[in-house]
Amino acid sequence: MEKLPAKTGWIWIKEGFALFRKQPAEISTLFLAYMFTMLLLNFIPLLGQVLPLILVPVFAMSFMQACLSIEQGKRVYPNLLTIGFRSPALQKLLLLGVLYLVAAVIALAASSLIDGGLFWQMVTGQSTPDPKEIQDSSISLAMMFSAVVYIPAAMAFWYAAPLIMWQKMGVSKAIFYSFFAVSREMKAFAVYGLAWAAIGVLLPAIISVLIAVVIGSPSVTMMILLPLSIALTVVMYCSFYPTYTHIFGKPEEDSPQQQEAGSKE
Repeated sequence: MEKLPAKTGWIWIKEGFALFRKQPAEISTLFLAYMFTMLLLNFIPLLGQVLPLILVPVFAMSFMQACLSIEQGKRVYPNLLTIGFRSPALQKLLLLGVLYLVAAVIALAASSLIDGGLFWQMVTGQSTPDPKEIQDSSISLAMMFSAVVYIPAAMAFWYAAPLIMWQKMGVSKAIFYSFFAVSREMKAFAVYGLAWAAIGVLLPAIISVLIAVVIGSPSVTMMILLPLSIALTVVMYCSFYPTYTHIFGKPEEDSPQQQEAGSKE
């Protein structure tokens, strides 16, 4: 794996925008289908609270495969949402999803060391504290601490799903390679994360303030910010693909999953 300069983090974002511009409607439709599926999963008794997280690696490969199809000039279809379920690597992806869940629970539970369990109780639905209680608590610090605790897991999971599905690695090997690939490229990922913080948080905030000053209508603000937020989220998903290809190279074009993805052309 070649060590990349820090500016590569910005290049990943630019390539994500470039992929989105080629098929904006198709990749956005795939994203909306994903969100609708996540919503439906929440209605499943008992499992509805954990399934969305366990299935993250499976659905993540839908967007990775979609970006590969776009890059190859192939049309993206909604059936790509199920490509992970039709993959021989499904069992490994589900195991990875279980590890996602375990890591998330550990990170959330760690927040109790800071705020006495308030953030944990809110996330798990055990209680709904009043605004005064939240204001007087250390919940903001607890949330930041929880995020810091989760960082090593995020590094280990970042490339794990595509390494499992495209390079046919085992779960432990994929996690190992992912963690050290991200740690090797920390400068590029720092630029990538800071740039997305500016684009995904500061930009909508500035736009909302401008709309409020010029028009002063909350409904108009929502009409503009909602599609903008969706588009930026989809672009962010698209940018995950170049973070992979810049380090591990492009997947082989004759893989069974890619042949199946292009079969509708």
